[in-house]
Amino acid sequence: MFKSKTHYNSNTMSKEMHNIMNHAHALVDATSGEIDERVKSARAALKERLDAAKSEYGELEDQLLKKVKAADQFIHVKPYHVMGGTLMTGLFLGWAITRK
Repeated sequence: MFKSKTHYNSNTMSKEMHNIMNHAHALVDATSGEIDERVKSARAALKERLDAAKSEYGELEDQLLKKVKAADQFIHVKPYHVMGGTLMTGLFLGWAITRK
């Protein structure tokens, strides 16, 4: 269940980011015939930012997937450690919340 939900969420996030970038590229292409200097400078800035965002997004996605896979592997290798840590965290939070 963990893998499929994580996979679904990452695919949804990835598709949404690609849609946003595609719309921004369409906007840049639609304004390519404009002569006004302000539009040209805005187009150039948007195109530059889109290129930077693509590389940053790819790096973040790779880092996130690596961390999720490492956590999933740790849970499968040492399930009792994870259950014990969860129990201790739950007890501590319960104690902290019930204090006056």
